[in-house]
Amino acid sequence: MNVLKNIARLAGMVSIATIASAGTALAAQPKPWEMTFQPAATDIMSEIAWFGNYTMIFMVPIVLLVMGLLAYVMWRFNKRSNPNPSRTSHNTLIEVIWTVGPVFILLLLAVPSFQLLSAQFSPPSEPELTIKATGYQWYWGYEYQAGEGDDAEEVAFESYMLGEDERAAAGKEDMAAYPRLLAVDNEIVVPVDTTVRMLVTAGDVLHSWTIPAFGVKMDAVPGRLNETWFKAEVEGLYYGQCSELCGKDHAFMPIAVRVVSRDQYDTWLTAARDDVGAANQSLMAALDAQRKLAAAQ
Repeated sequence: MNVLKNIARLAGMVSIATIASAGTALAAQPKPWEMTFQPAATDIMSEIAWFGNYTMIFMVPIVLLVMGLLAYVMWRFNKRSNPNPSRTSHNTLIEVIWTVGPVFILLLLAVPSFQLLSAQFSPPSEPELTIKATGYQWYWGYEYQAGEGDDAEEVAFESYMLGEDERAAAGKEDMAAYPRLLAVDNEIVVPVDTTVRMLVTAGDVLHSWTIPAFGVKMDAVPGRLNETWFKAEVEGLYYGQCSELCGKDHAFMPIAVRVVSRDQYDTWLTAARDDVGAANQSLMAALDAQRKLAAAQ
């Protein structure tokens, strides 16, 4: 099954290279009538997408076979066509086939599935950044801890969905980059190509921290710290939503993660220690200038 894993990684590299061409303006978000996953921004998500396609290789033929058998049985063995039903109680060959066949298919599914599951809980390196996400009714609170000892950088803020009348003040009128019901006042900011550890919990009821483009979904349980990780390989703005029914405003607590270069992240982190809002505005201005320069070249 190492061959399967290598194929998955190759597919991930192709997917990441494809969306990288979109540049720093990339915003992974739900699209109207979308039937596939969002573009993968991590190696794990690429493997998840590959595994989904891999399972279809088995599912489609099985569904067609079962439908065909049902149609044949209804036509060939209905009361009018077959008034004298068979009294056969068993058939050894058929029983062997329908026992051994599914076992073989399940093995072909199980091995890459377990490999993927293991990879999801095995970061490629020690986390360089730890962020604690706490779900509340109905917003998210974040606490950063980067570094150790006296060098630790601590930043804490809350993230609320932006209302239509709040966009102008936040400088987020662009609906393409900051979609309705997904745009927030304060995004998480992380550096690209960095292993980030997420500690996820809740302050009241069950929530779930989810970013589809990262292949990350972790339940937020009151009184418990659940751990996950991601390593974003493409700069951009990525959206998710609370994925656990948590009350009347469950649909209004989006998640936004902004992936930037290491230098931009360091600048943001230094400024965010004093004023998160001002740090976000400065970062947005720098990214806008970067996009305009790239468009002019």
